[in-house]
Amino acid sequence: MPIEIRMPALSPTMTEGNLARWLKKEGDEVHSGDVIAEIETDKATMEYEAADEGRLGRIIVPEGAQGIKVNEPIALLLEEGEDASALAGFAAAPAAPVPASPHPNPPPLAGEGMPRVVNPPPLAGEGRVGVSPNGQGRIFASPLARRMAVHAGLDLAAIRGSGPQGRIVKADIDAALAAVGTQLAAAPTLRPATAAAPPAAVFARPQVLALAGSPPFTEKPHSAMRRVIARRLTESKQTVPHHYMSVDCAIDDLLKVRATLNAKSETRISVNDFVIRAAALALRQVPAANAAWSDDAILLWERADISVAVALDDGLITPIVRGADQKGLAQIAAEMKDLAERARAGKLKLEEFQGGTFSVSNLGMYGIRDFAAVINPPQGCILAVGAGEQRPVVRGGQLAVATVMTCTLSSDHRVVDGAVAAQFLAAFKKLVEDPLTMLL
Repeated sequence: MPIEIRMPALSPTMTEGNLARWLKKEGDEVHSGDVIAEIETDKATMEYEAADEGRLGRIIVPEGAQGIKVNEPIALLLEEGEDASALAGFAAAPAAPVPASPHPNPPPLAGEGMPRVVNPPPLAGEGRVGVSPNGQGRIFASPLARRMAVHAGLDLAAIRGSGPQGRIVKADIDAALAAVGTQLAAAPTLRPATAAAPPAAVFARPQVLALAGSPPFTEKPHSAMRRVIARRLTESKQTVPHHYMSVDCAIDDLLKVRATLNAKSETRISVNDFVIRAAALALRQVPAANAAWSDDAILLWERADISVAVALDDGLITPIVRGADQKGLAQIAAEMKDLAERARAGKLKLEEFQGGTFSVSNLGMYGIRDFAAVINPPQGCILAVGAGEQRPVVRGGQLAVATVMTCTLSSDHRVVDGAVAAQFLAAFKKLVEDPLTMLL
């Protein structure tokens, strides 16, 4: 009996993924450990290795398919001695699922003859026929046309197909969308929500409603990473009691030490590398700040694993410098360069961005003076680092100019009390302002 290859859970936060690329084609021999596909998770594109042996009998989910739920079948593997006849009775390749609109009850729009827009359920089965939401007969449509219709919120029952035997194809969806845009542009106002809707003029997408009086816009579909970031940050701000403390660090001596080290080192050391090292050493001095909340106890980490925010085109990821308190500046700099390059290429391994104990987010390179970062649960703290800039300071009763960097600690007040946060910032400031102590 064929073996189902299912969408794997490649990270703790992964509930769905995108099938970026198949590395095997139907009919290819597959051995245990072979890389058969590349899966795009919420954080990176990762290789998927086969656990069984056989021959790839059917690819259920095509390349480029998005929103595939974890544990959904993506392919069928024929065991030794089986041929294509063994695939009879198994599902054919489904159309890639597309998230439905979250707004099911919109007000009606004016305009006769426009395609009806609804919230159809996800359509399964490439090449299959479906039933219209109002039950009026069967609909023949290509898989691409079905995906486009679901994404645009169009009712296929209201569209006349131009393909063979009335099959709805991509050109028909394009024409329907063009008709919607033309009639929206001509509509002077929206009908009140209580008015009777014209027979074919019901819309379910607030973005479409906005067209009547809003500037032009384009839609950028949510990536898996953006969905996870949105969910986790919302949960963090809603469930974690953030409190904030800031400290100004004079970094003139640090910049001098950095220049001296870079003149003698093949690895270029950045200010951020000093920050990572100082944060790790400060956690060793104030271990109560290196903690996380759980329902049963406060977890006190025994190692300073520093997660460092790296900006990507569609979000961010936090590769980890593990045991940063035990590493020198040159080693931290080399690791961060490698981690950042592979993060932007989507090539990080799971263990390289999951499991840090403390986070650092540095926006100083963008000229940001100070900001407050959102905690990344289950961690208890994140340090937001601003730009080093020349500011007036008072030293010995005299006005002077110094290069000052503002750092703000966001702490989970369930874990890190105000006094502990203050102790950590005091230790961090002392290390940054006397950088030679970081070299001991």
